[in-house]
Amino acid sequence: MVPRIVSPTEWDAARQELLVKEKAATRARDALAAERRRLPMVRIDKDYVFQGPDGQANLLDLFEGRRQLIIYHFMFAPSVDGWPAGGCPGCSFFVDQIGHLAHLHARNTSFALVSRAPLANIQRYKKRMGWSVPWFSSSDTDFNVDFGLTTDAGETFGLSVFLRDRKRVFRTYFTAGRGVEALGSTWTFLDLTPFGRQEDWEDSPKGSPQSPPYVWWRRHDEYRESVS
Repeated sequence: MVPRIVSPTEWDAARQELLVKEKAATRARDALAAERRRLPMVRIDKDYVFQGPDGQANLLDLFEGRRQLIIYHFMFAPSVDGWPAGGCPGCSFFVDQIGHLAHLHARNTSFALVSRAPLANIQRYKKRMGWSVPWFSSSDTDFNVDFGLTTDAGETFGLSVFLRDRKRVFRTYFTAGRGVEALGSTWTFLDLTPFGRQEDWEDSPKGSPQSPPYVWWRRHDEYRESVS
């Protein structure tokens, strides 16, 4: 079954009718993002020690000096499809679609993957997939359990957002299931963070960093790295 065939005039009328609904959905997403930026947050006091390519790292280290951090909780553990050689196919599908991290870095936001698999498994699979996203092992910590990704029912996936205030770390947002399905671009990732896209058209809390839209965009090799 395929769509019915109509004249160009009828097609344009139908498209315009749908466009009204699409614009309403866009405005609704903007309003939801504005509400998300005002969510309360919870302080993370536990000192989780991850294993990374450069040795041990704590949650603060994963920020790489930036103010915001997005962590994708990647399913790579016993009982997950592909274990022990490969990570979850769905999580792999998601990571394949992550854009160049320079664009997130330009908005003071870092991105990392965290999995229960030992670091050696992670490094082998990361090389096979050709990924450059920072990826850490939580195998020696309670991180996955504490954050609800490892339960008696098994493993699940999700995405957490964190904010750093000097050396204090706060969790500001979490989503899973189909909430993750729609993500994968710099804009949708930034929409999940407390600072948003940091553009002056957004409805953000007073004092949030903002600049005019578009002017901060660069080719990924043209940004001047800045952290704070």
